[in-house]
Amino acid sequence: MSVVLTELSERILTITINRPEKLNALSSEVLSALASSIDDARRNSEIGALILTGAGEKAFVAGADIGELSRLSPIEGRDHSRKGQALFAHLESLGKPVIAAINGFALGGGCELAMACTIRIASRSARFGQPEVNLGIVPGYGGTQRLARLVGEGRAMELCLTGDQITADEAWRIGLVNKVVEPSELLAAAREMAKKILSKGPVACRMTMEAVHQGLGMPLEQGLDLESNLFGLTAATSDMKEGMTAFLEKRKPVFKGC
Repeated sequence: MSVVLTELSERILTITINRPEKLNALSSEVLSALASSIDDARRNSEIGALILTGAGEKAFVAGADIGELSRLSPIEGRDHSRKGQALFAHLESLGKPVIAAINGFALGGGCELAMACTIRIASRSARFGQPEVNLGIVPGYGGTQRLARLVGEGRAMELCLTGDQITADEAWRIGLVNKVVEPSELLAAAREMAKKILSKGPVACRMTMEAVHQGLGMPLEQGLDLESNLFGLTAATSDMKEGMTAFLEKRKPVFKGC
């Protein structure tokens, strides 16, 4: 049985982490299979957007594989952390929108995986947390960095230092997720979001994601300069001309991604 399942429909690739008996924990096998699926999505021009979810009803991803983590030496621990960080950074910089459809527990590495996605939609039954301190370790896949950027230093400190779990509604209130829906509506809501983004200018969407991701690590002046350069690049595209013409002609644009 494959630990990662993929399904392509209407230019949307759905990636399902498939270890429900282990609450979809991120074993080395899962990380490798996930990396392969992301690489395939990057190369495949037929894929415009991704949805990432977990198998079963209990968990999106309940964390890393504790059995594997417990055997790591300090050097192996550092390397393991860097491997996960590199994978999540690869996902974040894919250039195609990735929507996390969070169907249950998103704890530890699962919360970190969700935060590396472009947009997060949660089932009302979902639960979030960075419980690593309960195991005597720190978040290792980017949790201390992305969480603070999403919800602010104070809330990130609280979640990382207490190891507490929060509900989907609380995650929405603090800005950790974009939307909360009923469990039965989750995948449909994720597909609706993906289709809405796919109807926009592909080059503009890609450059918008680049501006946000890169700009967060820059002083404001440099971020504004990056934005201006990307704005200028979009002005050279056929998509810009089509978008402007369609607006003036009061019709829907037909973008070609160039």
